[in-house]
Amino acid sequence: MPTVTSADGTVIAYHRAGTGPAIVFLPGAFNDSTTCAPLAEQLRDRYTVLRPDRRGRGDSTDAIAPEDAAHYDICREIEDLDAVLADIGGSAAVFGFSSGAILALRAAAAGSRITRLALYEPPFALAGLADHAPHRLPERLAELIARGERGAAVELMQREGIGLPTELIEQVKLSPIWPQLEAIAQTVVYDATICRPPNVPTPEMTRLDIPTLVISSPDSWPGVRSASEALPAHLANARYIGVPGGADHGIPAEATAKVLDAFLGED
Repeated sequence: MPTVTSADGTVIAYHRAGTGPAIVFLPGAFNDSTTCAPLAEQLRDRYTVLRPDRRGRGDSTDAIAPEDAAHYDICREIEDLDAVLADIGGSAAVFGFSSGAILALRAAAAGSRITRLALYEPPFALAGLADHAPHRLPERLAELIARGERGAAVELMQREGIGLPTELIEQVKLSPIWPQLEAIAQTVVYDATICRPPNVPTPEMTRLDIPTLVISSPDSWPGVRSASEALPAHLANARYIGVPGGADHGIPAEATAKVLDAFLGED
């Protein structure tokens, strides 16, 4: 598996497959490179698909110590993406999922060499998510991580950051995936910071002229769907499209690949 070293010494591992124009996939909270694998598989016969493990997940490392998680800056993950882009030739389209979509948009606004943006259900505080603003969530998560209370951090992020009901969280605690979530618990500080209030498009984002496709599903959670539908009005060169089959904030691989292929193939 290829790796690159980011500016602060973090090693970012990424999966690479296919041939053709490059597209990088950035997943969201509690995700690693496997999240977008079914979608990437649909596109690998026409594109070079690259699935990084964001720092602190999968095969990537993290130069930020647990006791320093409160000092996380989004610039670190923009540097991670830039290192991948440099390794593959300098520029690429980027597909971001959930908080990874907000990260992708922030990277583009910061000057990362992104040719096109596809944003799947970015949870901006717009429309149905306009009132979603947990109090001091990144700071509270960082305090738990610094104390070694990884399970408590996972639970807090699920409850306040994502909005899962208590009954579902209790079920997840009893499932085999709970230890995997605890293993990447520090990264919830990062995603909570990416979505820190006011969590609306910045002036730099609104001025971007990069072709942007915002994608959601009518079968998804109502809040993220309505926020996605509202986002293009805040961006200079964006449009919205809905795809079927994305229940519970999931990515329907075949339907999403179809619209993504059409978007990437435009002149």
